[in-house]
Amino acid sequence: MQRSLAFAAMGRVCPAGVCLRGFSMRIESGVARDAAPLHESAIGFSAAERNAMREAIRLARRGVGGTHPNPRVGAVVLAEGRVAARGWHARAGEAHAEVSALDDAGGQARGATLVVTLEPCAHHGRTPPCVDSILASGVRRVVIGMVDPNPVVDGRGIESLRAAGLDVAVGALEAECRTLNGPYLKALATGLPWVTLKAMLSLDGRIATDGGDSRGLGGAAEQRLCHRLRAEHDAVLIGRGTLLADDPLLTVRLARGRTPWRVVLDSALRIPESAAILGTTAEAPLIVATVATTTSASSRVAALEERGARVWRFDADAAGQVPLRPLLERLASEGRYALLVEGGAAVHTSFLREGLADGVAVGIAPLLVGGSTSRSWTGDLGRARLSDAIEIESLRFRRVGRDLWIEGTIRVPEPVHV
Repeated sequence: MQRSLAFAAMGRVCPAGVCLRGFSMRIESGVARDAAPLHESAIGFSAAERNAMREAIRLARRGVGGTHPNPRVGAVVLAEGRVAARGWHARAGEAHAEVSALDDAGGQARGATLVVTLEPCAHHGRTPPCVDSILASGVRRVVIGMVDPNPVVDGRGIESLRAAGLDVAVGALEAECRTLNGPYLKALATGLPWVTLKAMLSLDGRIATDGGDSRGLGGAAEQRLCHRLRAEHDAVLIGRGTLLADDPLLTVRLARGRTPWRVVLDSALRIPESAAILGTTAEAPLIVATVATTTSASSRVAALEERGARVWRFDADAAGQVPLRPLLERLASEGRYALLVEGGAAVHTSFLREGLADGVAVGIAPLLVGGSTSRSWTGDLGRARLSDAIEIESLRFRRVGRDLWIEGTIRVPEPVHV
């Protein structure tokens, strides 16, 4: 099955009832409107099924950083109330979670219950439909965490299973299953990737000293965590200022996983030929986003492409910079649904002012940097009153070596109904 997004087919229309931050989504499938309801109350699930769904969610997380553009999916086979087999989707193009679990179960699947975090597909993609494998396995009941809102699925898998006489229940730990696939759901609903802003700060909120020194601000354990974070994303983005100040590679070296696409915002196309990142284009794609259109810029584009970089040109925004929304739309259309922004204050501020950021990941080192010109990780957000401040919710804290690590999602104000 291929769950990648078909943006042209769906026209980037937001499914009904989408609330991205809480992922409270009401799906109305044209296939299922006259049939049994897709969603059911959690009362219809046994304790064993709910526990199996928790295990399936844990299994699905093993695919973080490897499944894109497919969603993260886990599955468990329950035989006589006990776990008989497990499976998860590890990489796009490889066996999906349902098939992996059923293969592991073998003959134990007959008469058993399949618990899966996302609706199985009923269409051909890179692999055959998962529904076919489910029907061939002999399972009698399928417990599904959530409907897959991808237009090529969207209830069709559920209807196919029910039409074949299987007992299908939908909605087990649905909120957790939606959180598992935040980037996938946001891309389907908006045509934009999920954007996480990452920063490493001193205890007094600085990202560098007055002299611009920032290397080593995060401890060794935090550096390893940041590399794992890169590996979990489809793309990582910086601005030219960070490129000039730090000359980063943006590769994954201190953790397991593959290097994501690297994106550099360079409006004037002044990336130096000596930039270290240009020597790593064979390891992972490098995108240079620009608005430059001069004759000299054209020759610079040719030189960058010769080094293996891809240059994306855009029409400048009102400030003469690379427009973020069109850039994000293009990244999503290329299957990059989770973007990690490692830029400096200017880039972070732009994402926040335009309402394009979804989450934050901030490391705080037990250091006081001080200084009169050292910068914070954001600039002017255009919010003069404390009541207008951007709120961060669903906060998670942990100690990482000597440092404190904080993650959270950006709260979107509730709509006003009149």
